[in-house]
Amino acid sequence: MIISRTPLRISFVGGGSDLPSFYQKSKGAVLSTSIDKYIYISIHPYFHQDKYLLKYSKTEEVDKIENINHPLIRLSCEYSGIKSGIEFSSSADVPAGTGLGSSSSFTVGSLNCMKQFMGESYTKEQLAKKACQIEIDELNAPIGKQDQYAASYGGLNVIEFNQDGEVQIFPVSLDNDTCDRLEKSLVCFYVGGSRSANKILEEQSKKLEDEHIFNIQSRMVELVFECRDALESSNLELFGELLNENWQLKKQLSSGISNNKV
Repeated sequence: MIISRTPLRISFVGGGSDLPSFYQKSKGAVLSTSIDKYIYISIHPYFHQDKYLLKYSKTEEVDKIENINHPLIRLSCEYSGIKSGIEFSSSADVPAGTGLGSSSSFTVGSLNCMKQFMGESYTKEQLAKKACQIEIDELNAPIGKQDQYAASYGGLNVIEFNQDGEVQIFPVSLDNDTCDRLEKSLVCFYVGGSRSANKILEEQSKKLEDEHIFNIQSRMVELVFECRDALESSNLELFGELLNENWQLKKQLSSGISNNKV
């Protein structure tokens, strides 16, 4: 049995600049970190070697990969070269639809686990690129690239999105004291319910055609580097102020970013 554990992520600043409607015109960037909440994927040879048993929020048993209903699992099988029957199951520390990049973590975890099951491995870069190909190119999801790279690389990073579509990862260096203080200063709440990030990102992408909205997103990219500098200089008070500025700007990008309850 092969088991993978793939982290979820929190995006601090710059979200939305990983959409092609932005980075194809101007370089995008986000500051994000993986967290200690995970997606777990396990794969085991299935007793019926000519069938595939899949357990996620539903259960499927099919005799051909092309008959798998779950698109992320089906394409991950195809990309990883799965040939014989497998028993696939998934579980998570946090429900889907809570804004932590679970879909991309699921894809990265599935690809990683399946490739290891085949006795091979992907690099972090290959994992992220193939997850992007599956979600964006194959399934036409109106999403960006930050989640796939955050899940694949892990850690606290500035992730830059170049106009040619290439992605670069720059780890943020914190001393132990600053890291401890940052962790103690952050609280994450589950407020109930779930939402579709795709609908929000689709609206956000269309709004980027407006010059005012594009300029707001550009300012959020600038905040990525200001936040990085604040962290690396151990100025958490400034970091908090910049997070608030980013939040006030982000709420203008789409009607679905926040709501009265939040």
